[in-house]
Amino acid sequence: MKTVYTCFCTDVIHEGHRNIIEEAHKRGKVVVGALSDRTLIRYNKFPTLSQEERIRLYESIDGVEEVVVQEDMLYDDVIERLHPDFVVHGDNWKEGPEAAIRSHVEALVTAYGGEVVDIPYTYNETVRKIDLQTRERLAMPEYRRKRLRQLIDMTPVVKVMEAHSGLTGLIVEKTVVEREGRLDQFDAMWVSSLCDSTAKGKPDIELVDMTSRFRTIDDIMEVTTKPIIFDGDTGGLAEHFVYTVRSLERMGVSAVIIEDKKGLKKNSLFGTEVHQTQATIEEFSAKITAAKKAQLTDDFMIIARIESLILEQGMADALARAAAYVAAGADGIMIHSRKKDPAEILEFCDRFRATDAKTPIVVVPSSFNTITEEELSAHGVNIVIYANQLTRAAFPAMQKTAEDILRYHRAKEVDDRLLPIKQIITLIDEI
Repeated sequence: MKTVYTCFCTDVIHEGHRNIIEEAHKRGKVVVGALSDRTLIRYNKFPTLSQEERIRLYESIDGVEEVVVQEDMLYDDVIERLHPDFVVHGDNWKEGPEAAIRSHVEALVTAYGGEVVDIPYTYNETVRKIDLQTRERLAMPEYRRKRLRQLIDMTPVVKVMEAHSGLTGLIVEKTVVEREGRLDQFDAMWVSSLCDSTAKGKPDIELVDMTSRFRTIDDIMEVTTKPIIFDGDTGGLAEHFVYTVRSLERMGVSAVIIEDKKGLKKNSLFGTEVHQTQATIEEFSAKITAAKKAQLTDDFMIIARIESLILEQGMADALARAAAYVAAGADGIMIHSRKKDPAEILEFCDRFRATDAKTPIVVVPSSFNTITEEELSAHGVNIVIYANQLTRAAFPAMQKTAEDILRYHRAKEVDDRLLPIKQIITLIDEI
């Protein structure tokens, strides 16, 4: 009997999946691949069922004779092991970034006489409703909140992009690229105080109150599913910060990052050019401890941002603070620098890792932007935040467009660099 292989990454079986199994069964013995958790989050989405639960789900489908785990996004592992006569998949992989995967699979199987079979993708109101319910489940606070910790355990480096509105959240959520036959996407979103303030036309001095900041989170959460890291600035008074933690936790935010400065906030990129006061180790540690005591779940993370290198207080001070903040209960350490050379960041990571192999390290490579995620990961970095690139990309484009419309007294001259409104609207899901 011929072997027919198809790979599933779904948490819910609907008629589209049953149709694929039925078509596969006509051709021979059906083997279903369960895409592993580590591969799934790179390929498609975060699972709501564990890998073991998905395997049991697929085994329960009529017509399925065997379920295997697929570890390689490009199918190399299963095709080498099974040499299936047919690889069956919905025809949705013929377009977009997934087309590269299809081409790779087709080359693998045709080399020994196998065949790729594209089944018309099933999409109707029932399937659409199931897809919507799955997305809503992913967006629920209890699922979203714990996802950052899971990502840290499952990926070499968590890639985070800033979002400051529902639309930018959708860009982060839905942007997928194909590179060397593999798909990649962002893992989480950073709600920056700088970008949030800038979008509201306000200075970045903690002027925008938490109620307004939380409204931005609501706007993003309403249309996305990926975990959120919140920029908490200094956290304010410890007595106030504990309430902020409770609110963020209840909303489903995964983590808050607070910096060890006090007084009127000044952006770290100014460094010593403006007067900035760093809290004492004891003051900041007490704030962390108070917030951890107020926390109600084990999922939420409080990450301590160290400003010692920004304020030129030296490596020894930065490392001493990192050790103290971890002892106070911090779930992660963010180390920051405004130098273009990443050398001091890497030195900190290496020396911190020499005494602490577990606590997550976060970096924001805005100034030292030549270093890659892979290089940072090799020095023990767990989370890389692209903190303001979408805001910085949008501003010059909008300003130039406004100037040209004023210059020419019409919009024709700017039209060739504008995205069609229809393409923007397709980002937005309709209920």
